[in-house]
Amino acid sequence: MKVDTMRWVDHYVGVPLCFLLKLVFWPFDRIHKGQKTVSNNVLLIELSEMGSAILADPSMRWLKGQGKTLHFVIFEKNVTSLQLLNTIHRDNTFLIKPDNLFSLAISSLKFLIWCRKKKIDTVIDLELFSRFTAILSRLCGASNRTGFDRVHEEGLYRGNHLTHPVMYNPYSHISKNFMTLVRASQNTPYQPYQKEIFDESIQLARAEVSSDLRSSVITKLKSLYVAFEPGVQRLVLVNPNASDLLPQRRWMKDRYVDVIRTLLAEYPDILVVITGAPSERPEAEILRQRVKHERCLNSAGVFKFKELVPLYSLSELMLSNDSGPPHFASVTELKTFVIFGPETPALYGALGNSTPIYAGLPCSPCVSAANHRKTSCEDNQCLKAIDSRQVLDLLRPALDNSLILKAG
Repeated sequence: MKVDTMRWVDHYVGVPLCFLLKLVFWPFDRIHKGQKTVSNNVLLIELSEMGSAILADPSMRWLKGQGKTLHFVIFEKNVTSLQLLNTIHRDNTFLIKPDNLFSLAISSLKFLIWCRKKKIDTVIDLELFSRFTAILSRLCGASNRTGFDRVHEEGLYRGNHLTHPVMYNPYSHISKNFMTLVRASQNTPYQPYQKEIFDESIQLARAEVSSDLRSSVITKLKSLYVAFEPGVQRLVLVNPNASDLLPQRRWMKDRYVDVIRTLLAEYPDILVVITGAPSERPEAEILRQRVKHERCLNSAGVFKFKELVPLYSLSELMLSNDSGPPHFASVTELKTFVIFGPETPALYGALGNSTPIYAGLPCSPCVSAANHRKTSCEDNQCLKAIDSRQVLDLLRPALDNSLILKAG
């Protein structure tokens, strides 16, 4: 299903459904208002953003530390992001299929049955004001329901079904907003504002590197560049992709070409590896052909998702658009340099060893929770304002420093 179709359904179908469910459950809510319930089996909902599943991991590990049994529901195409750190057991993960309205409805009904089998008593909606997830939260049978709420703000109505409504803070990093939600879900009495400092809790775990997968990655790299030897050539990863959710995040291809050509000319020991999913291979190939250099490799579709961690562990740095890979890389020590435009790193910057590249124009960010991350911008000057020279000035010191360490 197309992203705009999902947004349309969420608004024009979701709003009236949320209102009707509020009327239906009103007597029940009045009777049970103020009653304390136990929180043991916790369900987290984050459907659409693979990167957000990584950013929520510190919050999930905090819940596990409280002795809670965790469950997760996510769109089928995004589940691999959950498997990087394996905080949630696979048997406790439910996949919703959004291919079309029929598959979405059927998998949603199966999800509601699954929730009862798992005896879910607490649900935490990590989505930003989605009516669809509000409906799932209401119908899943959980007596404790936590999610972002407008509190005193206007708009973004989704039925007032929450027992623990929490104010979304648009000035705080999303990982802190997630931590606010999970902590509020366990507080009795709770309050919609977080008045506790927990920066030390916002730390990502490090993923383990499988020796077998590392060997597989090396073999595949040698198939792309026969002379590759770990420790001899340094790998520079380039991710020029961004999901269809927000295509305005893509930096200009000609500037990627300029950066790659310059790096290859200045550093004879590096290999530039263009990464991406199988569907992104044709675009990656166009970029490789424009660079036209034997040390520029197209690996889109070559590596399986489970091979990303060993690939990152072998690499020197990554240059990327604001998309999933920098968040995946944040579970390793890899240095990432991430180009931001329609979104701001203050809210969605990767938690790892990451450097944001951001022009900070007055119109940026133009996407937010209030507009469901949809912008009418057709001229992303926020990215055009970032030139290749600026990016190279950030990449060169990282490569120079690693060369000194390598020589020493």
